[in-house]
Amino acid sequence: MPDGGSDDDDLLPVLIVGGGPVGLTARALLERWGVRTLLVEKHAELSPFPRSRLVNVRSMEIFRGLGLADGIADAAFAPRYGCIRFRDTLHDRDFARAAMIGVDAPVPESPVIGVVTSQDRLEPTLLGAARAPMRFGTELVALDQGRGAESVVASLVDHRTGAETRVRARYVLATDGANSTVRRLLGIGTAGPGALGDFTTVVFDADLDRWCAERPAGLYFTTHGLFAPVYPEGGWAWFAPTPEGAASADWPALVSRALGSGADVPVDVVRVQHWVMNAFVAERLRHGRILLAGDAAHAMPITGGLGMNTGLSDVHNLCWKLAGVLNGWADPGLLETYEAERHPVAQRTLQQAVANAQLMMRVQNRRREQLQAGGAAPDRVELPWTERFFAQLGLLLGVTYRSTAVLADGDADGDTPPGTEPSDSGTDYVLTAAPGHRMPHLWLTDHRSTLDALGEWFSLLTPDPARWEGQAAAAPWPLRVETLPGEHADVCGLGPHGALLVRPDGHIAARWRDHPASDSALHHALASVTGSTPG
Repeated sequence: MPDGGSDDDDLLPVLIVGGGPVGLTARALLERWGVRTLLVEKHAELSPFPRSRLVNVRSMEIFRGLGLADGIADAAFAPRYGCIRFRDTLHDRDFARAAMIGVDAPVPESPVIGVVTSQDRLEPTLLGAARAPMRFGTELVALDQGRGAESVVASLVDHRTGAETRVRARYVLATDGANSTVRRLLGIGTAGPGALGDFTTVVFDADLDRWCAERPAGLYFTTHGLFAPVYPEGGWAWFAPTPEGAASADWPALVSRALGSGADVPVDVVRVQHWVMNAFVAERLRHGRILLAGDAAHAMPITGGLGMNTGLSDVHNLCWKLAGVLNGWADPGLLETYEAERHPVAQRTLQQAVANAQLMMRVQNRRREQLQAGGAAPDRVELPWTERFFAQLGLLLGVTYRSTAVLADGDADGDTPPGTEPSDSGTDYVLTAAPGHRMPHLWLTDHRSTLDALGEWFSLLTPDPARWEGQAAAAPWPLRVETLPGEHADVCGLGPHGALLVRPDGHIAARWRDHPASDSALHHALASVTGSTPG
């Protein structure tokens, strides 16, 4: 049935609203689970603007699981671009530099490396990662979800023909951006600073190699705005507060002026986009059968590249739960854990993104004070943070979930949990295999990580697979047993017969430090995590 059906003829499992990176990734994830979807996007095509610039290490782990990481890396900038350079003008020397940890070089905590790329280079790859239908130029204009209803009716308008159709879906996933129509229709409020200002992106061509080729960066932060290379083969973008009279602005002249006096470089403007920098988190991420993810759920300042990446982790958390409910091996109550797990992450990430913006402004203010004092410019301005501030590996890899989809140590056997689990570690990542945490990256073979053992199933990692295979074979949930080399057992807090139950999103659902207390321990854990006992 093309395009997921119309009117009341059929029931679509999931309607995705919004065709940016988060919606496209959800489409690919759900297709891997065999869940039929329809994605609608109000614009006539994918965005032609660079927009998000960074795919961090956690997002690349997700894309590795989808088989996309190598292709994304091949089209991205080389690791030497994984830094930010601070200059008075683009043709001045650096007065500060900050590395993007996990992007400028590999880190031992992950089998992948993040990349600097452009959203318009990323989105076609994500579009091609699934065959599920998409409708470009189709806008959602109304939602009808009655109390206790078994579905949601979405009214859609095709901008090319003006025709209005209805789609009836079991669930609606809203990934339609910071100005989300779905969030507005549901009356869901937001909390946070809100709009931080109006900004403009100008994409242009110019020969800037003489100042940048020998000192590459993913972003140049100047007193006249931010400059960024768009593609490895060429092109630039300038990000700056929207000037007065923008409708009639001479953009080539403004970019030339921003490059600094004496630059004398011809500028060919390709396109211009105006946008609002927002900073908020939605008051809730779920309304019945409708769920919010990405910028619809939380909008982040661009500093630190946390916005899109947080949204990718949203749908990585959510899609396996939707699949479990729709495929019958999870109770609908499992979806309640989405907000319980991701809402605190969004709030914490917003705090970090706002802190990034404030600290970067302090760098500029300190430099401005030096220039106004008329003193000789130092080779380097002392940064108001350490290099570890931008590491943020704790924020990316150290996320801890607390919900009914996680069993604390001991709970899998019905025991009292011994002690407390490690708390979220801020910018520092502390390797742990405690329940709720991301499964640590450990090499199973020379080229195969523990993260590569994960997929559209639960994974049981144990140094003693023979002891667990009987329980695993009897479990009616999607489950695979993976041998964990003995040298990793201590790192994971396991004895010789212990095991880790890892969810499809890579977070540890349960841990048995040694042999299970009963022959039904694994069944009990899976039933508790999913809220269901499949027949």
